Amino acid sequence: MGPQPHSDGSRTDNGLRRRHQPVEPVLIDTAEVATILSMSASWVYREASKLGLKGYKLGRGRNAKVLYKRAEVFKWLEQQKIH
Repeated sequence: MGPQPHSDGSRTDNGLRRRHQPVEPVLIDTAEVATILSMSASWVYREASKLGLKGYKLGRGRNAKVLYKRAEVFKWLEQQKIH
């Protein structure tokens, strides 16, 4: 017998109830990086890789998207802290 549905739409396996937790995205776009860093998107495109913040290019040509790992953005930001 397979998983049983609950009244809230979740299912169980072996009688254990699973709750759906919101999942933060692993990759974020340039606009979100700009918001996190309080900079413009053009600044992120122009300066981020020079400063060590590496993006991942998805697609080709002018329509390619550059995405960044959320954890790497926060790690990079922490490294910029003045001691």
